[in-house]
Amino acid sequence: MSTLNLGILAHVDAGKTSLTERLLFTAGVIDEIGSVDDGSTQTDSLTLERQRGITIKSAVVSFVVGHTTVNLIDTPGHPDFIAEVERVLGVLDGAVLVVSAVEGVQAQTRVLMRTLRRLRIPTLIFVNKIDRTGARYDEVLRAMSEKLSPSVIAMGAATGLGTRAALPVPYGADDAAFASGLAELLAEHDDALLAAYVDDPAALPYHRLREELAGQTRRALVHPVYFGSAITGAGVDALITGIRELLPRAGGDPEGPVAGTVFKMERGPAGEKIAYVRMFSGTVRTRDLLRYHRDPQTDTQSDTAGHAGGDPVNEVRDMEDKVTAISVFDRGSAVRRASVSAGRIGKLWGLGDIRIGDEIGIPPAVPAERRFFSPPTLETVVVPRRAADKGAMYAALTQLAEQDPLINLRQDRIRREISVSLYGEVQKEVIQATLLDEFGVDVTFRETTTICVERPAGSGAAVEIMGKEPNPFLATVGLRVDPAPVGAGVEFRLEVELGSMPYAFMKAVEDTVKESLRQGIHGWQVTDCVVTMTHSGYAPRQSHSHGVFDKSMSSTGSDFRHLTPLVLMSALERAGTTVYEPMHRFRLDLPADALGAVLPVLGRLRAVPRTSSANGHAYLLEGEIPAARVHELEQRLPTLTSGEGVLEASFDHYEVVRDTIPSRSRTDHNPLNRKEYLLHVVRRV
Repeated sequence: MSTLNLGILAHVDAGKTSLTERLLFTAGVIDEIGSVDDGSTQTDSLTLERQRGITIKSAVVSFVVGHTTVNLIDTPGHPDFIAEVERVLGVLDGAVLVVSAVEGVQAQTRVLMRTLRRLRIPTLIFVNKIDRTGARYDEVLRAMSEKLSPSVIAMGAATGLGTRAALPVPYGADDAAFASGLAELLAEHDDALLAAYVDDPAALPYHRLREELAGQTRRALVHPVYFGSAITGAGVDALITGIRELLPRAGGDPEGPVAGTVFKMERGPAGEKIAYVRMFSGTVRTRDLLRYHRDPQTDTQSDTAGHAGGDPVNEVRDMEDKVTAISVFDRGSAVRRASVSAGRIGKLWGLGDIRIGDEIGIPPAVPAERRFFSPPTLETVVVPRRAADKGAMYAALTQLAEQDPLINLRQDRIRREISVSLYGEVQKEVIQATLLDEFGVDVTFRETTTICVERPAGSGAAVEIMGKEPNPFLATVGLRVDPAPVGAGVEFRLEVELGSMPYAFMKAVEDTVKESLRQGIHGWQVTDCVVTMTHSGYAPRQSHSHGVFDKSMSSTGSDFRHLTPLVLMSALERAGTTVYEPMHRFRLDLPADALGAVLPVLGRLRAVPRTSSANGHAYLLEGEIPAARVHELEQRLPTLTSGEGVLEASFDHYEVVRDTIPSRSRTDHNPLNRKEYLLHVVRRV
């Protein structure tokens, strides 16, 4: 039996979870359709999902279509949880994008379709809610062609729109207009078909058009559109037929080398880690010793260390653990099996250090693309209502960061504050409710701020010599900070000989430099710089006459880990840093008569329109806006446009802060204060 790993994606409230329920019911997996409003659906299993009626975490269920097992992955529709969608995209063979026949193409719909097209994921479109008042056919099709893809093709008409009797009417071989439109669309992507169509349009039999439709859909060149209703079931049979006939099956050799990707994590009843793995090649069996690989450049949990010394988390690259149990998805639920093979999705137990994004087996020669959507540009400090819960809160947030790495848990080493990254305000509510319901920890949040970055404004150097005041450590460290091109990240270089001191000490300096640059002069992460080690020195291992090691006479790794931040901050202070704030590119559709009210507001929010165009009674504005002002624009837009304005906004680039430079905390980030504080702390060590 073949396998198809299928994603269901949509703007929030378009009805994708209801469609999932209808697909499972139609396939005979469930006997009764659950309700999102009642909190009785198969895939929304979290208490908070049932209470709020939205999907927060991706969920996997399965059903059988013909001779194919479909692993269906239901994803969140709210933009605050776009990270869940991102992790799923890399494991899909195909997708169904759900669009509401009432609301039509919405902001998140565009973002999703743009990404699906860029990744060339074969996609069907299901226009849901044709039974709802206000449902439209021609307008929605036209909007999809203009805003999603010009290569959409409706597979049927619809009757009774806006009533419970609404039904799709499938097109067939006898529909000359449909066959002609299909031939024209397919010919745009196939020269041979175009030549045959030009010679004699009637010479293209319908079965050949269907074969070519399947081929081009599998190559993500065209996107068939089905109309229906997840609530009444209208059109769902036609969609299932499309899934069976038009989407590709999973590939991979079960006898080949083991290769797969972890796209979801959860904890079992006993707190054990459970990894969801999409297998691309090979077979994993229970009791196998499984190797998994982590690319440190994509390890977003490295901030969770929050310590002043020790090995940084992102040094771990290759690990091995024994697989203790395996489940695969079969007819709705996960069932225990002895193995999971290429093309399938499995749940693996026993991998103690596994994280989302890890590659199992042989790592790919070319790393897979990780960033499909913009990174989170907001953060907030999490504060326990009871001071005694701080340790429990940190442990709980660490577990949540395993399931959602883009939370990017960060602990400030000086103020001991714990911060998390966010896409939006709804995430705060989810984190707060999850901590209380699942861990018994009640928390509150400080005001949400944007995540800025710092870049060196010039070059600066500093050195601390062993044996010279005020250096209390048995170590000599000299560092120079130089700016690097935008996008270069952080590079560490040596101007001292590699053999001038033990490699472990060199490595301690390099690791601590990268860790310390997570907070610069103004508290933001420092990037796009080159840090060069210019001086080094150490005290060789000393012992008393009876061979007892004397720490007071010998350098250790902790000497270098404690001294390096002091030297680095001094060098960074002399170089100076410039703070850059995240800028979003926005696209704003609004009625033409609302333009006069919107433009002054955009000006006050420091938004800069770059292009504009009129289309009848509608107006399109595109430009840039500070990420910190997007939420306010979203809140004011419905009033300014009588509810007709549609805003798309996503991270585009960083720009120099021209107003008051924001600090990451209300505390002073002056580097001299940081140095004095650190020196005070480390002298006590």
